[in-house]
Amino acid sequence: MPIPRGRSLLLTVVAAGVAAAASIAVIGTAEAATTLGASAAQTGRYYGAAVAAGRLGDATYTGILNREFNSVTAENEMKWDATEPAQGRFTYANGDRILNQGIAMGAKVRGHALLWHQQQPGWARSMSGAALRNAAINHVTQVATHYRGRIHSWDVVNEAFADGGSGARRDSNLQRTGNDWIEAAFRAARAADPGAKLCYNDYNTDGVNAKSTGIYNMVRDFKARGVPIDCVGFQSHLGTGISGDYQANLQRFADLGVDVQITELDVAQGGNQANIYATVTRACLAVARCTGITVWGIRDSDSWRTGENPLLFDNSGNRKAAYNSVLSALNAGGPTSPGPSPSSPGPSPSTPSGDGCTATVSLNAWNGGYVATVRVTAGATAVNGWAVGVTLPSGSAVTNVWGATSSGAGATMSFRNVDYNRQIAAGGSIEFGFQGTGAGPGSASSCRVG
Repeated sequence: MPIPRGRSLLLTVVAAGVAAAASIAVIGTAEAATTLGASAAQTGRYYGAAVAAGRLGDATYTGILNREFNSVTAENEMKWDATEPAQGRFTYANGDRILNQGIAMGAKVRGHALLWHQQQPGWARSMSGAALRNAAINHVTQVATHYRGRIHSWDVVNEAFADGGSGARRDSNLQRTGNDWIEAAFRAARAADPGAKLCYNDYNTDGVNAKSTGIYNMVRDFKARGVPIDCVGFQSHLGTGISGDYQANLQRFADLGVDVQITELDVAQGGNQANIYATVTRACLAVARCTGITVWGIRDSDSWRTGENPLLFDNSGNRKAAYNSVLSALNAGGPTSPGPSPSSPGPSPSTPSGDGCTATVSLNAWNGGYVATVRVTAGATAVNGWAVGVTLPSGSAVTNVWGATSSGAGATMSFRNVDYNRQIAAGGSIEFGFQGTGAGPGSASSCRVG
């Protein structure tokens, strides 16, 4: 099980069952996907799970993981105490196991977490001042460098704000090294891995409250001063209700120019569990810069919330009513998709087109296979229908496609919109993807409207 967090959950909430405000277009039955990851991918998002290396030998656990999810997060294996148990001695074996699991699945991998006031190794807890600051920044640099180019998003700093009504920073040994320690960590992470999205992550921030507003003000300041921050994570450990301004809170952060992610979702079992899961899903789909959702574990028996049965699968690995509600919400997913990020890993240069659109390819490749994510961006005029041409390297073959229909054979493939992503606003983007064997394409060869 994940090491218990020293914190209180926000289990008293304002309202249950709030509906997403945005209009959602319905995907036709023929296009509805049958797993969480594939359904999320249809909207350009991921649906992931937190993974424990020690459970990867459990066939039921890994079977659900491989089938259902297209993103993985290490529960504990990439934290400070796990990766640097003695100062200057770095150990990555278990973190690498989870990374390799994600790569083998063709999934995105989230890094969690570079700096946190908890789960520090004993040697760091005994330090203070400049010595601790230097050690912390070296830790960020070394770990982010080790995983450079292979992590989709890093939780660079975790839970640095206090609970209660102050909106202030949490008092911790890291905070006492100077108020700029969070900024220093983000700058070090960007230098070590320029391609990873850099996130701040916290809990009890699901609605507009003093704590979430304190974080909002920090993010606004960082964006104004050019501090590299790309995303904000909302843990969303929920009880039997959900804040009535959940979606509005996500949107106000997105309006600052950062992506938002639901990073550690779990919901106490009760009469509203399925409805709350669906509400969170619809809220993410309604916010264009909400890039994905991660549930904190797979089966109820894997959860750190003992006895609350807060996940989508029961102890035996059976789908619960909450699973069905999430899948239905994802398959009703709307035309919105996450906006461009300044730090998406590994995109190809835009393919020029005189026909009003461009296409870029981001590749997640491993020995013998790959997943390609293609972003189609409209020019100065809105697009109503698009097609992208891709030339595959010799020996490559496409095995699975989402968010598009495909045609062609051999080296030349064409991908065309499906109904829900036909229309792209002027300057806007959508994403589709495909999986294949062999080497993946480095770029798209054409993009045309119509």
